Formats: sequence, C-alpha cells, structure tokens
Amino acid sequence: MDVLEGVGDVHLALQEALAHARALQRDGEYVLFRTNAEGHANTVLVVATASEQPQPRSIERLKHEYALRDSLDPGWAAKPLKLAEQHGRNFLVLADQGGELLSGMLDKPWDTGAFLRVAIGISVALGRVHARGLIHKDVKPDHTLVEPATGAAWLTGFGIASRLARERQAPDLPETIAGTLAYMSPEQTGRMNRSVDARSDLYALGVTFYQMLTGVLPFTASDPMELVHCHIARSPQAPAERVRGVSQQLSALVMKLLAKSAEDRYQTAAGLAADLRCCLASFEATGSVGPFALGAHDMSDQLRIPERLYGREREVRALLAAFARVAAQGHCELVLVSGYSGIGKSSVVNELHKCIVPPRGLFAAGKFDQYQRDVPYATLAQAFRALVRQLLAGSEADIVLWRAALVDALGVNGQLMVNLVPELELLIGPQPPITELPAHEAQSHFQRVFRRMVGVFARAEHPLALFLDDLQWLDRATLDLIEHLVVHEEVRHLLLLGAYRDNEVGPAHPLARMLARVREAGGGAQDIPLAPLARRMWRGC
Repeated sequence: MDVLEGVGDVHLALQEALAHARALQRDGEYVLFRTNAEGHANTVLVVATASEQPQPRSIERLKHEYALRDSLDPGWAAKPLKLAEQHGRNFLVLADQGGELLSGMLDKPWDTGAFLRVAIGISVALGRVHARGLIHKDVKPDHTLVEPATGAAWLTGFGIASRLARERQAPDLPETIAGTLAYMSPEQTGRMNRSVDARSDLYALGVTFYQMLTGVLPFTASDPMELVHCHIARSPQAPAERVRGVSQQLSALVMKLLAKSAEDRYQTAAGLAADLRCCLASFEATGSVGPFALGAHDMSDQLRIPERLYGREREVRALLAAFARVAAQGHCELVLVSGYSGIGKSSVVNELHKCIVPPRGLFAAGKFDQYQRDVPYATLAQAFRALVRQLLAGSEADIVLWRAALVDALGVNGQLMVNLVPELELLIGPQPPITELPAHEAQSHFQRVFRRMVGVFARAEHPLALFLDDLQWLDRATLDLIEHLVVHEEVRHLLLLGAYRDNEVGPAHPLARMLARVREAGGGAQDIPLAPLARRMWRGC
C-alpha cells in the first residue's frame, strides 16, 4: 500500500520513508519524524502513534487534526496531507516547510535578537490560526517549528484545536484534561469558572517565551494538582529577576502574557507581534530594548464581555469559608444557595473550584430534573458516575489505591453501589449479589452503605464538594439521604452544596422542613440567598 501517494512529489511507501526518517520528538503518545529517503529531494513530517496499541484518544486527535487541513496554511502551519494506518500504527503526514522543533533549542536562554525574531514569527503564526477561527489549545515548543536565522515559524499539533470562539472546560482531574499542563492557562484547567478562548493560547505562548528567555519553565511541580495551583494562584518570578541580561521591557511583556485573568493579558496575537516588533526595532537601533507602553496596538475585532462575577463577593466568601472549614476541621456542612432562576446560583457555586485545588479536593455535581422526580437517587447517581469516570482516567497507581479503599469500605455490599453507579464495577470488579432485606430495613441499609462510599471520596487528603442543583425538584429518597449525611457524625470532610429557586420552595416544602430538622439536630447548615444586584452595581458600566 502506497500511503504517501499523492503527497507532492513524494511517492514512497510509509515503511520505506520511516526507514530513512529522523525522529524530531517523542512523548508518551506520538513520535514526530522527518523523512528524507534516498533519491527524493522532498521531505515530509510524519506524526506516528508511539504504541502499536494506542489509546483511542490518540487516534481521534490525529483524525481531528487531519479534518482541519483546509483551514491550515503551509505558510504558518504544518498542513496535514494524508492520514494512514499500517501494521497497527496510525500516521499523519504533514507538509514540511523546514525549521526545527523549538523544544530542541531550549537548553539555555536565548539572546535577545534571536528571541525577538523568532517570537515575532510565532506570534504571527498564532495570529493566523486565530484569524481562521481556531483556538489551538496546546501551544508549546513541541508543537512549534522555527528557523532562527529568518524568524519563520510554523505551528503543528492541532489535535485538540477548537472551532468554537469560547468554550468551558470541566474541572476534571489534571491528568484527564486535554492539553499540556506545564503550558496550560488557568481557565483551561477548569478551575477558574471562566471560558477558554484565543487568549488561552496567548498564555501558553507566554510560557513558551518565558522558557526561551530563561531556559526554564515558570512553574515546575512533582504533582499535577500542585501545577494547577501554580497556574491559577501563584505568580512566577519575572524573567528579568531570573536571568541577568533580560530587559525589563521584555520581562514585562512576558508577564503580561502570563496574567491569571484573560482580560489582563494581550487580547490578540497581532497586538503582541506589534510590541515585539517595537522591541526589535529598539534593540537593532540601540543594542537594548527601551521602555514603551505595552498593548498600544492591541485592539481586538471581537466584543468580549469580561467574565467576572460582580456583586457576589460576600456570598462567594461565605461559600469559600464553608469549604475551608470542611477541609481543615473535617465537619460535614450543608450550604444552600437560593434565588430566582437565572440569578447566578451556579456561577457562585462554581467559584469554589479555585479553592478546591490546594487541598486536592474533589468536586461532583448533579442536576435534578422536574420530570424525573419519581426516580430515587437519580441526581446522586449522575454526580458520582461523572466522578468515577474521572478517576478511571487517572494513572494505574491511583486506580489501584481507589480500588483498595472502595473494596475495604463496601465489603460485601459493593453491588448495591454498583447498581447506583455502574462505572464502579470497572474499579472494584464484579460483586456478590445483594441480600434481599425487608422494606423497612432496605433504606437504612442503603444509606449506611452510601455513607461508607462517600467516606472514601471525602477524606482529609481530598475533601469532597458535592453540588446538587435545582433542589426544588428533589425526590424524597434523596432528601432523606442528604439529611442522613449531614447529621451523621461519621461523615467528615464533605461539603454538601445545593441550589434551589426560593420562589418555588415555601415553608411547607420538604426541603424547608428538612433544613429545619438539620438545624434542630445541630447539623451545620446555612442558606445563602442571592438577591438581584443593586442599582449601584451598574453605575459606570
């Protein structure tokens, strides 16, 4: 099979091509080759799956990149030419315009002139990507080909690129988030309650520039969650403070790219390229980069409304304080956020994601459906199924630990929880059949086993926040189970969060009566009402 047939002037079987190939880059998923077979002047780049039994996601990313071929131009991207499969391995053939991978040139800090020429080239290439309506989502040196002599640059690695102008990343485990954690913007980690857009690529480019100027990454950590915390909460040491000879102006430019909030970064790659050209002109004229106002030419052609939460500081502080108590003291607390539909209850709760990172907390969420009120525990099942799927995507070592903890906690009652959360069977294996109990005993037995399962996820080393939305439609079985969890002294390091429409929950509603009973029993419970924003909040907007 001639898998390269039709690719320019190159008419070689893939096996022959790779026999003459030079590996440019290897990681756990892919190997990047440059072919240069005898008797053929043209070369191509080949991205191959590293394993003969690759993960399905690895194949899907190659297919996704190939599907974008009509949107990519060889002037600024390694354009996909052919997708192939041979001997169990999958291959993506790319046009080769030249250059070497930037990742192979980062063993020491770059000189200012060389840095500026290449940085301009990369910024222009990224601007072309954004002009085509794409967000790359994985900008890094391994996906950047450059020619230092000319400053030319080409991007590759479009396997997770998005055509959406803005999208939300769920707060999954760091190991399961698409992208490369060392270069990932705060919002792309899913823990900022903010959308991912083109400015996320500019943050990743800032990490790349930082590495070029200093020879090191702005953040390093042995634990993925610690690295997430660095991106969302810690400021890196400025390049000028880290490496002698880096100008203050270049250092400030990179730190602007690395701003935690997208609104504080460069808004466009074109605006960044304009400032880099000013730096280069100053350097070529005087031998140094003089000061000037950054961002003077950084004007976006898109209207972006800032994604900031206004007027809810008090409510957010109360929520964060509750989680801090749960994490530090180990108590179980119930916090209910109430208000009209659309007033921002979920937005307030989602601000919790940033607070969860330092104690390595877990977050699970489910939403009640007014048409499924007769299905007991359906929303709890939804929340824990999503949580278990996250865990199954983690490392094998972590899966072994979760399996041991769950088997120990559930004992012979595992099938009861598997019936509720089918994904659990992938963790703990087939379980013995359930022993039938009289109706009056079955509910208390279920609550006891569920409590033990929750105790595996909610621990001092990883407290659990469980968010149940639209509580005005909750079923009676779930209501009783929530009450059981809140008042039972064995339940620790659990924050139960609920949101409901207060205009649909009166004093006679089961939720209101349950909340009164919890308070009478001495359980930790509070209600955070959300009122419409006061008129003064809109002044000056």
